[in-house]
Amino acid sequence: MANTASGIFEPTGVIFRDYRHSAKTFLTNGYEFIPRYKFLFHVYFNINVGQIPQLRTVFGGRDQATVGLMVKNIQLPHFTMSVDTMNQYNRKRLVQSKIEYQPVQIVFHDDQADLIRNLWYNYYSYYYKDPSQNYNNIPSMNGSMGASQTLTSGSLYNQRDIYDKNVEYTDWGFVGESYYGSGGGTNPLAKPPFFNDIQIYGLSQKKFASYVLINPLIKDWQHDTYDYAAGDQTMQNTVIIQYETVKYYSGDIGGDNPSASVPGFADQAYYDTVKSPIAMPGSTYTATDNGTVVRSTQGTMTDLQLLNTIVTTGAVQQPDVNFNYRTPLPASVSTQASNMQTSVLRGSAPGAVVQNASGAGGTFFPTPPTTPSQS
Repeated sequence: MANTASGIFEPTGVIFRDYRHSAKTFLTNGYEFIPRYKFLFHVYFNINVGQIPQLRTVFGGRDQATVGLMVKNIQLPHFTMSVDTMNQYNRKRLVQSKIEYQPVQIVFHDDQADLIRNLWYNYYSYYYKDPSQNYNNIPSMNGSMGASQTLTSGSLYNQRDIYDKNVEYTDWGFVGESYYGSGGGTNPLAKPPFFNDIQIYGLSQKKFASYVLINPLIKDWQHDTYDYAAGDQTMQNTVIIQYETVKYYSGDIGGDNPSASVPGFADQAYYDTVKSPIAMPGSTYTATDNGTVVRSTQGTMTDLQLLNTIVTTGAVQQPDVNFNYRTPLPASVSTQASNMQTSVLRGSAPGAVVQNASGAGGTFFPTPPTTPSQS
């Protein structure tokens, strides 16, 4: 803080405070506590080209990675837990019962190559038959199964055929038909998902933090609005995605092949990979891990389940514990329960729960204190 008059703001006449507090917080261990920047991110759409061979011709090779480059902005996962307020003898207790994965929004640029519009159309025609019918004598595609050869040239969209005996087009709406896949077998398979997952990467200091949306489905797709007055704006597509769960990963970006750990990132077709003339020798292959500089040529990826749960929270999860409330308590537990009840009556352990150490016999909930009878 500036001090124009000595002694008004600072008794000692100090004009500026030093910066050591911020430096120690944000510069320690290779800037590990600085906030991430919103504009440093990468998105990869894992389109299921392996099980849906027809999609390979549309999104094979580089185009699948290019879809993520058209993302203008994307929301990270949003969770809502169902928490109920219970009444435990007039004491309020919070009990959680389930988790809800809220939809996220993705905004795409409406590119002139029609990449994003083709992405939507292939998804649309893969799950729904509405766009598959011929119209105006223009050849159409029959969903994901290839050209429609059995229909007449041009469906009669504009003719009132409510009472006709024969109709010249096939299914409408959602179709979850069986699928024979790329193996060419005779046994139909369940219709494979269009997206395997959507991977979101936040980038900083040659490291990444990723969020993977598992089994995503499009809930809402909204094209933009043409407007003569919007001379300073560009077209976009707004998409709402629902998903089944989320996986978390972290790692560092390799110097030789960044796409090994972050798919689609640093493709030379779209990224400038020329090394800066002021870069230090070997800096492309190094990253900071807990304050230690490590060499990384191919990159690494670690599941946060491995980093945290096994050591800390996973220890709380005891799969061998049998939570069977109707099982009679062994004598040892009954003794422990009696002692616990005494403690509860003394007010030293309200709401305590005792678990059988051996995993058998279930749990004991202490009996609430009773009001002494009046003599």
